[in-house]
Amino acid sequence: MSMAPGTGLAEPQRGALASEAADLYLDREFNRLAAKIGPGGYYVSGRDLAVVTVLGSCVSACIYDPVARIGGMNHFMLPECGGDPGRQLSPSARYGAYAMEVLINRLLGLGAERYRLLAKVFGGARVLQGVTDIGRRNAAFALAYLRRERIAVVASDLGGVLPRKLYFFTQTGRVLLKELRSADQETVIAREDRHARRLGASRMGGEVDLF
Repeated sequence: MSMAPGTGLAEPQRGALASEAADLYLDREFNRLAAKIGPGGYYVSGRDLAVVTVLGSCVSACIYDPVARIGGMNHFMLPECGGDPGRQLSPSARYGAYAMEVLINRLLGLGAERYRLLAKVFGGARVLQGVTDIGRRNAAFALAYLRRERIAVVASDLGGVLPRKLYFFTQTGRVLLKELRSADQETVIAREDRHARRLGASRMGGEVDLF
């Protein structure tokens, strides 16, 4: 086992798959291992842990198999460009499609069954100034994608103007959500603005392979 950075805890090598962006730590409020992800990240696990993120205009899909007790969360934003967010292969939607495909395939790789998958979807607030309502587009894309894949959405909290902090418990599918009304909003907005600028400056090209 390898040590989770800054926690003194061993990072699970079986039953968990994560993006490099995941930051494992001991969450003292719930006294369990937690994986913190940011824009562009995801975490999937069959262990008893929480995946934590903070959302502004980005969207997170929490997808889980309640029988196998395997779950995972992603955190994505469509780049600010033209195209119908419902079209999976449009230049902008490819970012969201990749985020969803990675999450679903990692779940299946750990033993989840596609026909049992359930989803909960959160985020999509209008927090970024000077751009179109990218939060609405992110939310519409996530719902359209899950509908197309026939994965039932059993809970959602989308839109509005406030960022959200999200805890997703991978074995049970339980979600705890808190709206952020303090100075934390500025941190969330700044982080998503940087991510949006990176997406806008990037080129899809051959960077992303859908599977």
